Amino acid sequence: MAVENYTVKNVDSFIITGFDHLQNQKLLGFLILITYMLILLGNGINLCIILTNRHLHKPMYILICNLAVVDIMFSSTCSTTMISVLLAEIKTVSYCSCISRMFFYHLGDFTVCMALTLMAIDRLIAIRLPLRYHSIVTNSRTFLFIFLTWLITITLMGVLTSVVDNVPYCQPVIRYVFCDYPSMIRAACVNPEPFFFLPAMINLWWFCGQFPFIMCTYAVLAYSVTRLSNNASKRQMINTCLSHLIVLFSYYAPKMVHALLTRIGVALTLTERNAILIVASLIPPLINPTVYCTRTKEIRKRLADVKDDHCIIKQ
Repeated sequence: MAVENYTVKNVDSFIITGFDHLQNQKLLGFLILITYMLILLGNGINLCIILTNRHLHKPMYILICNLAVVDIMFSSTCSTTMISVLLAEIKTVSYCSCISRMFFYHLGDFTVCMALTLMAIDRLIAIRLPLRYHSIVTNSRTFLFIFLTWLITITLMGVLTSVVDNVPYCQPVIRYVFCDYPSMIRAACVNPEPFFFLPAMINLWWFCGQFPFIMCTYAVLAYSVTRLSNNASKRQMINTCLSHLIVLFSYYAPKMVHALLTRIGVALTLTERNAILIVASLIPPLINPTVYCTRTKEIRKRLADVKDDHCIIKQ
């Protein structure tokens, strides 16, 4: 009877209950709010510096801009829900809002993975084929590959969204901290296991396809760097590759921890699952702009110039 009373047609909103058991909800809400503001600030600074400086209109910086845009979209879809629940105490999310947030959340998640792959390939070509780099990696080709990655991820997310939109819902309750594919499928009155086949295949591609490929590119880069005779060039290449590796592991580490714990049979509580989900959603977008602002010479130099100009004006 409950199944008949709640269907896709008459569930017009969901209630987010993932934080109900927490005592210090306001404190967590303020931490998430501060983190989200820092994400917007850091990625906004990177975008402004690169877009306003024509000398930075190069493939590598175009890829950094793409990552910044994705980070803002990725973090915004989950942060705004959590801030609303924790600080404004608005736990209800409309059905359309929930499904659209799910779409953009996973779109951002998948696109970050693709963006990191493009950045690894860019660095590989730059170090292995330095004399041909500018003829191979052009701005137009970079935009083309960015467009293709977005097209692929939008198509995948269209399929996942169609699945979520066509299942019947037994109850308008989401036991997690924001709207994503697993939380919405588990809110439906269906056996969830068959519906996780496609996400499982995507995760398999991430961990057994793209991640090993990216690691192989950096292994080749490490070998190439050791063969450089110029110490200054060697330091610059090490610094650049280290920046990319920090970003890479900040993205993959939470996902790999979750996958590993699940694989070895560790039964995670709902609180632990939500904690990993929050870390995986907010820490990478926070680390990425920080790394590129502090470790990329051209961006760091531009920031210093802006600071010097501001000091001169004040004087």
